[in-house]
Amino acid sequence: MSLVKKFASVASGTMASRIFGFAREALIGAALGAGPVADAFYAAFRFPNLFRRLFAEGAFNTAFIPLFAKELEGDGMAGARRFAEEVLSVLVTSLLVLTALALIVMPFLVGTVIAPKFADTPEKFDLTVLLTRIMFPYLFCMSLVAMLSGILNSMRRYFLAAAVPVLLNIILILVLVAALGAGVEQRTTGVWMAWGVLVSGVAQLAFLVWGVRREGFSMRPARPRLTPAVKRLLVLMGPALLTGGVTQINLLVGQIIASAQDGAIALLNYADRINQLPLGVIGIAIGVVLLPELARSLKAGDEADAQHLQNRSLEFALGLALPAAVGLMVMPAPIVALLYQRGAFSAETTALTAAALAAFASGLPAYVLIKVFQPGFFAREDMKTPMWFSIVAVVVNIVGSLALFPFYGHVGLAAATSASAWINFALLSATLWRRDAFRPSAATLRRVALIVLASAVMGVLVWWLQDAFSAILAEGSLLARLAAVAGVIGVAAAAYFAIVITTGALDRRQLAGLVRRRGA
Repeated sequence: MSLVKKFASVASGTMASRIFGFAREALIGAALGAGPVADAFYAAFRFPNLFRRLFAEGAFNTAFIPLFAKELEGDGMAGARRFAEEVLSVLVTSLLVLTALALIVMPFLVGTVIAPKFADTPEKFDLTVLLTRIMFPYLFCMSLVAMLSGILNSMRRYFLAAAVPVLLNIILILVLVAALGAGVEQRTTGVWMAWGVLVSGVAQLAFLVWGVRREGFSMRPARPRLTPAVKRLLVLMGPALLTGGVTQINLLVGQIIASAQDGAIALLNYADRINQLPLGVIGIAIGVVLLPELARSLKAGDEADAQHLQNRSLEFALGLALPAAVGLMVMPAPIVALLYQRGAFSAETTALTAAALAAFASGLPAYVLIKVFQPGFFAREDMKTPMWFSIVAVVVNIVGSLALFPFYGHVGLAAATSASAWINFALLSATLWRRDAFRPSAATLRRVALIVLASAVMGVLVWWLQDAFSAILAEGSLLARLAAVAGVIGVAAAAYFAIVITTGALDRRQLAGLVRRRGA
């Protein structure tokens, strides 16, 4: 299977999750708007999500996947199983202790880390504590999901791990439909949603256990021991803790500052949900596939293949992320209105969310490119260099957020987050270049230049079409606005792909093969 097809396998599963995610967010917007319950739910959900992405998808998987892939490549299934069992025993024990401690000290955590400014509103503060306590065990389930996903990805089985997150969105949609149908109050809706998050974690874990066993890989529980392999994992996890979770750290910093503005946390989450569609589909696909593939190539001593993997990943990333970013920056309001504006989600909320979306989208290419360049360090077991760059990015985000928030509110927080991503990308790419670990080929540089040109042309076309259909986009019926937005996006996409295919910025053979695979 080619690299692009592997990306597509992950992207298709992620796309399904993101589509259901939009439906979920639209229902949350209709049920809760940007009010205190929405603020409390998003603040509470951010915390276990932060730990999940820092420890599970971030630090843990960043360290675990290269080691597991190399065990699989070097010692076969038996060595990989032994390593996985050693890691599993330590992981489960650590998660149980962490969860118990967090549940006990949750009021302190909410008051100091999650949303300090909520203390000024006791009802919102108490609700946030309750929701966080209900949802925090979700971290336990999702950390095990991350490990099992890493095992499947290292075995080149990508789709199931990418698809199971859709269960979270499906379960929350069912909960929200039930709450809206029953006409329950907003606080009760928030509590129901928190229980839905926990149930989804259990469901995702069950599916991944089944998936791993289907591949003939089973693990037996054992007494936790700090074996040399586990110690090596922990050593690599330390620096990766900041590196893998820098985006979540930045969002948490923004949340802490945003808690001083009523509704700001919900606004940032609504905007980030849209921005996460291309980021998740493209960035996650690259990160999931590229790291184990690079680790295998480097273990085999094939530097040429490693260079080829990163060149193709760079082209794929920019070829999809840059036009998506341009579209979201040029036409954010009609998209936000179409997806969210109903029920408690007013036109004013749309305008505020659209401004944040444009700011987030300005950093979208950088976020995706980080997913291309970080594996170049991780696969070589260099966790410290990306860690230092992540620390720099966090500092830039904090300073930028504190400087911009008094003047631009929640939009300033989104802009600071994007700026920090570009700094991180610049440091990563420059270091790989200096170490001669990655040099874009002449063909890749030519393709990147053509992608930038095509995206600029597409942006002008989107601006002109948006202006031509402004009356419909602003005041038309839902069906008319849907047709107008879909029409603008369709025409813009057609123009973009016509340019990149005609000029050779996209590989025609890869694209044709991907289309044939989809058709089959």
